[in-house]
Amino acid sequence: MKYYVNEHILNTKRVFPNQGRYSYYRYDMNENTTGLPKDFVDTVLKEITPEFLSTYPEPDKFLKKYAKYINADFDNVVTTNGSDMAIRYILEVFGEEGKDVVTVSPTFEMYRVNCSILGLCHKPVAYENDLSFDIEKILTAIDDNTRLVILVNPNNPVGNVYSEEDLKKILKRTKEKNAILVVDEAYHYFYDKTFLEYALKEENVIVLRTFSKLFSLAALRIGVIIGHPTLIDYIKRSRLTFDTNAVALLFAERILDRPDLIQQLIQTEADGKKYALMRLESLGYECRECKGNFIFIKTNSNAQNVARALEEKKKILVHAYSNEFLKDYIRVSTGDMNSMKFFIDSFIEIDKNC
Repeated sequence: MKYYVNEHILNTKRVFPNQGRYSYYRYDMNENTTGLPKDFVDTVLKEITPEFLSTYPEPDKFLKKYAKYINADFDNVVTTNGSDMAIRYILEVFGEEGKDVVTVSPTFEMYRVNCSILGLCHKPVAYENDLSFDIEKILTAIDDNTRLVILVNPNNPVGNVYSEEDLKKILKRTKEKNAILVVDEAYHYFYDKTFLEYALKEENVIVLRTFSKLFSLAALRIGVIIGHPTLIDYIKRSRLTFDTNAVALLFAERILDRPDLIQQLIQTEADGKKYALMRLESLGYECRECKGNFIFIKTNSNAQNVARALEEKKKILVHAYSNEFLKDYIRVSTGDMNSMKFFIDSFIEIDKNC
């Protein structure tokens, strides 16, 4: 039987996350290792009635509250089904088939994947061997063929950040080439520097935020696109009518109602990360302090073997890499001090005997 399949889909290679993770200790995908406080979750769940579930989602109430939270206007923001869907919309709207999308490499894999799906040319700029990046190489990569430039800040998986000077240089270059600049701030709350002001005042800058990381709603899938009203209007035209579900919107709204909870989540992760780095370094491990909620640890034994043994013997999931830049490291999500103590005790035993 012969039928048509979009050639871009045929040529797209995908690797999906492992399933069956619920029974494991999850340090592999930068989720909150313990999640939101149970009493908070229980309180919000009481608001979910049969009537609530039978009604289509209405995002505007949340968006008005979120706009106020970031000192923006309602026309500056739109919700999406997680940052994944935000990426798809932005590349669909502002990408041009056969033209370039510039990122550093490695970075969040869904940028490459969506470029492939949509027939866009992903143009990666490689890190240096010491995992630094050369801003001049990024600027050189932006040319007349460029439609979008993506900066994940802090970057996943490497964890570096861009300075304001870096951003201004890249912004100037994108304006010269009539390109859109996207700053993905998925890890913003673990690193308080933000380029939000540029998204609110420049005509070609978009900032992405997610509720999956610090706010611990990875299961519910909610993200926000922030930008100039004209850019947001174009994205809304592409957006699915009921893109973000009502349960996600409710939980996100209730989190915004609790600034004390947000600060508690920030401080808990910061304390756990500090403890982990201090303890590992006291044991002689080379660690890379990333600006997101994760760290890199250079293992004494083969990193792939260590990751495999942690999974098989301790039911602990971490991220190991085949990438030449990162093959000697494991990436470990950071959380509260108890979670980090449990991980480090297990890791030391495994790394010693692997």
